[in-house]
Amino acid sequence: MGMPYEFTFDLSKIPRFFFKEIAKVSYEKGMHKRVGRAIDEIIRRFKIEEVTGLNLSDAVLLLEDFMEIQARNLLERDKFVQTRRRALFLPHCSRKYMDSRCKAAFDPNIPSYICAHCSSDCLISRAVSSAERKGYDVYILPGGSCVPKILKAKHYGGVVGVSCGEEIKLGAETLKRMGITGQAVPLVKNGCANTHFNLETLFSIL
Repeated sequence: MGMPYEFTFDLSKIPRFFFKEIAKVSYEKGMHKRVGRAIDEIIRRFKIEEVTGLNLSDAVLLLEDFMEIQARNLLERDKFVQTRRRALFLPHCSRKYMDSRCKAAFDPNIPSYICAHCSSDCLISRAVSSAERKGYDVYILPGGSCVPKILKAKHYGGVVGVSCGEEIKLGAETLKRMGITGQAVPLVKNGCANTHFNLETLFSIL
């Protein structure tokens, strides 16, 4: 438990746009970067380096990216909620199996894997089911370079992307150029296989 404040407060009456404005200003002025640099003490205290195997500068960079993604999500949220036609982009490396045990078929024309829902505990299967119930078109991509091709062929108002922080930042630039609003979920475990994202975070964004 954190140290209690020596004063009482009630933020419930402050309109939500106030917090969005703070996120916007801090994002535009790069304040989240300075906050990011200040977290190295927290990283040390919680032994993040030992737990994750990351060195300090990598851990700071990762958390800075997470903060930047969160700020962008917040700023784009109202616009995103108003969109009608939406797509979800998922990384194929989050499939439970990366071999023939995965029954997803690959369609090179899209290009995307088509989930066959062969494993009920597969992250991708659960994400696809939830998104399709909400009316999303879902793409399971072999790489981020497929995104512009799909976006040019279809006309989506809103896009949700699940990827590593670096790809999310590149994707955000692509969306901006195309006038599409987006939301993003960063991977919490990266690599070439068995990558992981938080399903609850995705569900709340969808």
